[in-house]
Amino acid sequence: MPAEQLESFLDNPAMREAVSIVFEQSSGGSEELQWGDVEDALSSGQWGRLIETGVLVSGGTGFAFANPERVEEILKQHGHLSDATDDVDEIESESWAWYDKAAGVATLALFTGYWNTGIRDLIASVDNIVLAPITDMFPFYAVIIFLAVVTGFYSTVLQGRLVDREKLQAYQERMNELKERKEAAKERGDDEALEQIQEEQMEAAGGSLGMFKLQFRPTVWIMLITIPVFLWLRWKVRGGHLGVGETGIVVPLTGAVSWQEPLLGPMPTWIVWYFLCSMASRQIIQKTLNIQTSSASSS
Repeated sequence: MPAEQLESFLDNPAMREAVSIVFEQSSGGSEELQWGDVEDALSSGQWGRLIETGVLVSGGTGFAFANPERVEEILKQHGHLSDATDDVDEIESESWAWYDKAAGVATLALFTGYWNTGIRDLIASVDNIVLAPITDMFPFYAVIIFLAVVTGFYSTVLQGRLVDREKLQAYQERMNELKERKEAAKERGDDEALEQIQEEQMEAAGGSLGMFKLQFRPTVWIMLITIPVFLWLRWKVRGGHLGVGETGIVVPLTGAVSWQEPLLGPMPTWIVWYFLCSMASRQIIQKTLNIQTSSASSS
């Protein structure tokens, strides 16, 4: 069978599972098999289909793969052989460096500023040393836009650089492949294959911790900057540190509202304005720099 036809044939999850079983029973395609060797795992229709399409060819005492090397390669690509689990193992063994852990501890410390007034005022006072000249030059709504753009750029670049999307995609593809194999095994009533697939799913599920580490790592570094900015904005608005005439903003359909006035449900105007500016700036930055922040591949 030509390589293109073989790939098309193995796109069917049920037949791919059948080929995987025959491949393992034949010691990686090196031995010939007869129907009696696989009748407990395959239906007679599947066995006949493999012979009819030329995946299996007649040998001296049984049937063997016409192109075992290519079959092995395709099965590995679809996660049916052990090499396909390497990426999952890498995710599972992923660990943070000491500076990642230090950033995590610092972020937790900054979080306390949301509840502790003393810590919040201290962080905001330090931020104000840098931000005071900017607030003196521009109106407060423009300062929020500036901070949203800065934090948006910072977070977008970090997500693009710190997340290993190849590993995340490999994990997702592995889980999807196991799901397809499980459904195919259910359709043909193969209890033995179902048990094996369930064991593989349990092993692969251990990689979810590694995937969480990969995804959460940039979040820690992002919060290390955004939390102080957010605490400063809160200190500025709720602490009475706004300049004269900067108590609010004019919003379409709503009119003039104060920064502390609820604008979207219980959310005050300054938080809504910051999040809107942040989301808009991130979208523009992603498109401008062509940075992908989703875990899925664009292929």
